[in-house]
Amino acid sequence: VLEADTGAGGIADRGVLAASLRSDGIHKDKLFVDGGPSTTGTVGHLRMEGREVFKHAVGMITDVIEATFAQAGISAADLDWFVPHQANKRIIDASAKKLGIEERKVVVTVDLHGNTSAASVPLALSAAVADGRIKKGDLVLLEAMGGGFTWGAVLLRW
Repeated sequence: VLEADTGAGGIADRGVLAASLRSDGIHKDKLFVDGGPSTTGTVGHLRMEGREVFKHAVGMITDVIEATFAQAGISAADLDWFVPHQANKRIIDASAKKLGIEERKVVVTVDLHGNTSAASVPLALSAAVADGRIKKGDLVLLEAMGGGFTWGAVLLRW
């Protein structure tokens, strides 16, 4: 007989607990690469409206994180670690502050690696696991944002 049960944090309780993903192409002119091999045969250059990206990033990030919290039935106070996209420290700080996530719970590596785009969250997560901050059983929130815009969050039990 199988039944649903709230576990005690064992291996069965590890993994993805909730996730939210959003996309809105209306913002395509705010952050994009002009060209690329498939469209112009060139490498292309990153184009960004910095103030607009910052404003939208903080709002969008906090919205998708709040949706993820609601899905899992938790709040920021329940988190052990927040591993955000490492775009820049200002966006990280503003998002954490707006969500009420304590600074000591935020993994920041942008000062070590810079903005490595899609690799920034895995790099930050790897650094926090390697240095012993993130441990088995910790409740970890991952968040990322990209051009166009796309943005999302994943809550997991490490």
